[in-house]
Amino acid sequence: MVCHCWARSRTPGSSSPGCRVPALIRWARSAQISRYRVTFHYFTFTLALICSTSEGVTVLERTRSVVFACVAAVLLAGCGTSAPSGGSASGPPAEKSLILATTTSTQDSGLLDELLPAFTRDSGWQVKTLAVGSGQAIELGRRGEADALLVHSPAAEEKFVAEGSAGSRRLVMHNDFVLVGPAADPAEVRGTSSVDAMKKIAAAQEVFVSRGDESGTHTKEKDLWSKAGVTPGGSWYQSTGQGMGETLRVAGEKAAYTLSDRATYLTQRGTLALEVLSEGDPSLLNVYHVIEMTKKAGDRVRPDGAKAFADWIVAPPAQRLIGEFGRAKFGQPLFTPDAGADEAELGQ
Repeated sequence: MVCHCWARSRTPGSSSPGCRVPALIRWARSAQISRYRVTFHYFTFTLALICSTSEGVTVLERTRSVVFACVAAVLLAGCGTSAPSGGSASGPPAEKSLILATTTSTQDSGLLDELLPAFTRDSGWQVKTLAVGSGQAIELGRRGEADALLVHSPAAEEKFVAEGSAGSRRLVMHNDFVLVGPAADPAEVRGTSSVDAMKKIAAAQEVFVSRGDESGTHTKEKDLWSKAGVTPGGSWYQSTGQGMGETLRVAGEKAAYTLSDRATYLTQRGTLALEVLSEGDPSLLNVYHVIEMTKKAGDRVRPDGAKAFADWIVAPPAQRLIGEFGRAKFGQPLFTPDAGADEAELGQ
């Protein structure tokens, strides 16, 4: 680390403030800051600047609280974590805190707001969420930067589990994908199959907005293009690199087509000038699994927290919450609970 190297370069016996740095770095590690590499580098760089002053000891003592406050601010702003409603403002104790890497669809649909407070009440575990694409969530698990994953990219999940650093993978729920677009439907895809719709959009070169983020939704989109025999490109094919909610917003502003999970579309439908134009294909099934991480991914992984969350989300009380979510507001549940079901029979 920067501060360690600087401290070792000091003259032996000098009143080097570097001798205080290892304790602060140990504090950072105990607070799990080092799990977020950029934040930890900011932290150690800040300490290095403090240490390099001629009055290092005094400055360090006077500014320690400022440094800690800055680290906390960066954690909140830069790491993408969120505490469930009702959580403590000071943060949960480390021994009962887990990190869940999940898809933006579970966040944008509001499902996490329903599930996580209930999980905390039932288990005592607090959850820090990282809502990203499924590909990114899997990568966080691979690096040991998440304890549990809730994702919807089955082929990628199976490949990941086969690598050996993940533990149990269990079926949780499903919904489906829908192709949405402007009411005018310039590519005339309304009512067609998803593959035929993609062919028509490409032939007409009407704007299609892709997530482009290696998420489960993006993976499904690429599969549909492949089945349609189309390699999308050119000015009509645009990528946001963002989550589902933001991609829907961009598609609405551009009067464009996009592929969305049904739950996120329904929760945002009132703000969008987009309609469902193609739906119902068996190939549009959207299946979610929970994956427990193990110590093989990294020493900081909390297998106990991962198992607590996975056991809870497939148990009957959580499955009932999933099955009722959205019914009152939209007249239909946004997800279908599937724990214990035969995955081969889903959607039939």
